[in-house]
Amino acid sequence: KGIDLVASCPNIFLKLGGLGMPRWGFELYKRDIPVGSDELASLMGPFMHYCIEKFGPDRCMFESNFPVDRRSISYAILWNGFKKVVRDFSLEEKEHLFFKTAAEFYSL
Repeated sequence: KGIDLVASCPNIFLKLGGLGMPRWGFELYKRDIPVGSDELASLMGPFMHYCIEKFGPDRCMFESNFPVDRRSISYAILWNGFKKVVRDFSLEEKEHLFFKTAAEFYSL
């Protein structure tokens, strides 16, 4: 409900990340063998797809929550997981999620 409410405000943008933090309940930090990008994408995908659907790719941007996420995920696995979450998206949608939205939002 909260995502739906804030997504209705056109001036709000969303950073997609932080799912490696212990509070999410995936308990990735407790594993003996680190999570791979395929499994990570399957864990994050439903949350991220929902948010992207509500906000649109032009108001969402992927972000790393490092160094906090390092406890659960490597930097490379995280970004490969993001790529796999949106593997079926169009090139334009991917461009927004990986750099255009951030560049526009932060006036870069």
